[in-house]
Amino acid sequence: MERYRVVAASGDRADPELLVVRLPVGAADPAWVAADGYDPPLAGTIASIEPGNVVRAEVDWTGDRPRFAAADVVERTRFAFARDATNLFEAAVDCWEATAATGEAMNSTLTRGTDGEVNGVCYVFADPPGRPALLEEFRDGTKPLDPLLGRIEGSDPPYEVFVIEPRERPFVAVYIALERGGLLARTVRETYDFGDDAEAAPDGVDGLSDLGGFDG
Repeated sequence: MERYRVVAASGDRADPELLVVRLPVGAADPAWVAADGYDPPLAGTIASIEPGNVVRAEVDWTGDRPRFAAADVVERTRFAFARDATNLFEAAVDCWEATAATGEAMNSTLTRGTDGEVNGVCYVFADPPGRPALLEEFRDGTKPLDPLLGRIEGSDPPYEVFVIEPRERPFVAVYIALERGGLLARTVRETYDFGDDAEAAPDGVDGLSDLGGFDG
């Protein structure tokens, strides 16, 4: 069996599907695989998969729709995406302003909790007008997130990965909380109203800029 990163779950498609990218990244283009019509116990496994998970799977490509012949979840990293976010957290804003001042297109910074320990990694990417939206490229797998995850040292998955497009700023932040379900991940999820299927932060949502321990 091969390993796949599940990038997204269908929302507006006619039939439930999971968007997968074969690992290592670059081995194949993203593909939609059917997420319904399975018998137990495979049906339970497929139903438990979230965007960001890594599965070890066998995919049958011979039918009208690719389908899982077998699958096991081997990593529970989780992805979430938000558009039009306001009051973005200070670490991302500071990192972007330093990046823009040097004319660079991307940069990164670490964030720390109140105990001084590193709890996250924030990447910022220029997202100028007139080109495809970067958030959508991350979400449809054409710009994989795995190379960013592969750079992390001293910590092991599962992580929580938040891709945030701020309102009125020409960049996208990719914030990786190093502990899935930890304080940082819960704070980001609650602050930007990330639900299991959340795609956008509500207008006027408060950010993390006033919370101690989250500035890099």
